[in-house]
Amino acid sequence: MLNVILRSAFLLLIGFILGCTPKKESLKILFAGDLLLDRGVKKRIEYLGADNLFRPEMTALFAQHNIVIANLECPVTKIEAPINKRFIFRGEPEVLETLQLNGITHLNMANNHAMDQGRKGLVDTDKNIRKYGMKSTGYGVNSKKACEPVLLSNEPRAVYLISSLRVPSENWTYLAEEPSVCEQTVEEICQQVQFLKKKDQNAIVLIQLHWGAEHQPQPLLSQIQQARQLIDAGADAIVGHHPHTIQTIEFYKEKPIYYSIGNFIFDQNNPINSAGLLIGIEISTKKITFKEHPFTIKQSVPHLN
Repeated sequence: MLNVILRSAFLLLIGFILGCTPKKESLKILFAGDLLLDRGVKKRIEYLGADNLFRPEMTALFAQHNIVIANLECPVTKIEAPINKRFIFRGEPEVLETLQLNGITHLNMANNHAMDQGRKGLVDTDKNIRKYGMKSTGYGVNSKKACEPVLLSNEPRAVYLISSLRVPSENWTYLAEEPSVCEQTVEEICQQVQFLKKKDQNAIVLIQLHWGAEHQPQPLLSQIQQARQLIDAGADAIVGHHPHTIQTIEFYKEKPIYYSIGNFIFDQNNPINSAGLLIGIEISTKKITFKEHPFTIKQSVPHLN
């Protein structure tokens, strides 16, 4: 009898301890735009080292967030198998370690350059991202897996990220059963958002899209219509990139649409390409808040304003 009482008391104590484990009060996410590791950026790395890409204040800002997501604008692989297109990029895998050490946790692959070194280069890029302790988004062993929503966190509530490429990929054969990046339509994304919200009405659903017209300060009319369609479906925020410049910021039904946040680490020198935004999102059990961090790119390196 005494053993039963002691065992019950022990289980109660364990339950009390577990119940007292503090839950995460808020989740802080940071979105960054296009990150290139080739061309002028690669030359800077060769001369000054990859650490030179990150200013101390940028690393400090990243450290204040639980999750930092950047758009990886190139395959990162030793495989050299360029497809036939105008702009072809390739980064060196060892540079990924520097990205991770400076606070980046996720790299988006749903863009029109992830496939620059063919399907083998695409697969190897994901392998290298994981090797250096980060996660890829918008990629999968087949198209279905590539388009699955990524659960970023369960605390303080469920937070999902859906990433998709919405501009044409050049000379890339779409094969549904082969490794690929996500190329979902807006209608398909809307269905996913509605499903997640139906499953958990308190869940937060973030949308990341590689879309729009390059070097244009305004989104296309079709983008405006599609973004509002996504918000109507239940999306909580939309973050876009591809135009290589900051575009319009719109609040629709009190939810933000960042049509393009511009470049992050890039070698384009024109003023329109040198201004970028980092988007901070803080999520608690009751609310979600947004903060914009503007910066200027100087010789491929982002400097907070």
